[in-house]
Amino acid sequence: MTEPSTALTRTTLTRTMVAWIPDWPITAVRRSEQLPVGRPLALVDKGIIFACSSEARAEGVKRGLRVREAQARCPELTVLAYEPAHDSRSFEPVITAIEEMMPGVQLLRPGTCAIRSRGPARYYGSEKAAGLSLVGLLAELGIPGARVGIADGPFTAEQAARAMDGTSVTIVPQGESAAFLAPFPVAVLADAELIPLLHRLGIRTMAEFAALPMRSVRDRFGEPAARLHSLAAGLDSRAVAARIPPKHLDVQVDFEPALDRIDQVTFSFRASADRFLEQLTAEKLVCTAIRVEVDTESGEVSERSWLHPRVFSAADVVDRVRWQLQGSGEIDVGLRSGITRVRVVPESVDAIGNHEHGLWGTAPDERIHNGLARVQSMLGHNGVLTAAIGGGRMLAERATLVAWGDSTEKSSAQKSGTEKSGTERSGTSKSSAAKNSTARNSSHHRASKAAQPWPGQLPSPAPATVFSSPHPVHVFDASGTSVMVDERGTLSAPPVSFSATAAATTLRQITAWAGPWLVDQRWWDDDEGRRASRFQVVDSTGSAWLLVLDGEHWLLEAKYD
Repeated sequence: MTEPSTALTRTTLTRTMVAWIPDWPITAVRRSEQLPVGRPLALVDKGIIFACSSEARAEGVKRGLRVREAQARCPELTVLAYEPAHDSRSFEPVITAIEEMMPGVQLLRPGTCAIRSRGPARYYGSEKAAGLSLVGLLAELGIPGARVGIADGPFTAEQAARAMDGTSVTIVPQGESAAFLAPFPVAVLADAELIPLLHRLGIRTMAEFAALPMRSVRDRFGEPAARLHSLAAGLDSRAVAARIPPKHLDVQVDFEPALDRIDQVTFSFRASADRFLEQLTAEKLVCTAIRVEVDTESGEVSERSWLHPRVFSAADVVDRVRWQLQGSGEIDVGLRSGITRVRVVPESVDAIGNHEHGLWGTAPDERIHNGLARVQSMLGHNGVLTAAIGGGRMLAERATLVAWGDSTEKSSAQKSGTEKSGTERSGTSKSSAAKNSTARNSSHHRASKAAQPWPGQLPSPAPATVFSSPHPVHVFDASGTSVMVDERGTLSAPPVSFSATAAATTLRQITAWAGPWLVDQRWWDDDEGRRASRFQVVDSTGSAWLLVLDGEHWLLEAKYD
């Protein structure tokens, strides 16, 4: 007797319509930057191709390639940094237009949304007519090539939308989801842990996975795998949860005539900043990140995101507007072009209850924060700095200073030029687009430095004391000869002792050592290239040190406390 895969029946499944826009990240960038259609384009995330246009795929570019390999396959490829937040912002007006046509839309991800098909099917006469109407709406919005899938449950409907069957609307009849999904590879389940295990068991298709007993799958792989087993069997019990359109909590001030002094702009915006905080408080929210947009009468647009170590007050919002107008952070009352509009958008909000003070207050932290915020308000955004760990191989390179209130990644991005200025509202020229894309690519690369693995990076724990100027030392082997390291990282002899001074008058015996960790920086540059070898050593007193062989010279870089 065959065990039923689940107790679900067809009557419990929600008939779902899923709209899918192929290559939405590419479409979003082209719409916002007004890039020409037909030009090969790729978006990069952490040095890897995240998405690419059909023109780029025709030249051999695909997701997962490194940037250099992609550019080698397609020399005319335009490379931009991938920004997830940009995808969401660009899809917001699209999903708003869909909601006006078909209420009850659930956002699955930017570029993909789900709708209960029962209402639209009744209104337009059939499921196919409703799907064609939705495709037509997206085409009117300037998004050709959109596809719609209709099936039992969001998962099967999305696979139907992605099926390349030559039609814009694919309908899976009720009760036939399992047969439709049967030939699909199990990779469509997108589970990085389960898929390799299934492949090792010889299970390649959804039909083979669905044929396994549910109880065995749950006992062997756990509840998440049992959930995926139900999807493979075409029994997706998820209902379409219509999103609640967010309230517009942003504030905007238009200036007519345009203002050309910073103090005039900030004074005029002060009342709007108060209204901005009042709206958030009425919704029982606080704001921890804002986006400030500034338009000038010359057509330039300045857009920048600002973080806060706690929550924004009205004075904090005004300060961020002023700092953005100042640009370099220096006190200046003149502007190159008159300001016509200032808009503040809450980018990150949180429940107000999570930020209430304790019963007895948080006096020390609160006084420190208020004092630093006051000093920063007087001196500018970069007037108060705090230490943070950045990316790099050498320890001295990893110490960075960031503005108070900014995270390490955000600060790195802002230093690299995430503020997009000089963009014409009527259309971005090719040179401006190239400049902005280069800035975004550089900022994204710098922002992800600290989180990436660095060849030659020391293992944990990090040294507690890093010398600002490494001390010259000598390292000797058993015969008293200086220890050297060749190009392949091989030691001339095991280190036995080292001198604490450059004079080598006092020797410390080495009781334990580890290494070398090779550091090869700018190997292609004969003038600025650097090759070094790092060692961890413990002397006879129990003290641990970090030694560096830089060329032919030994240096004492840090100490472990």
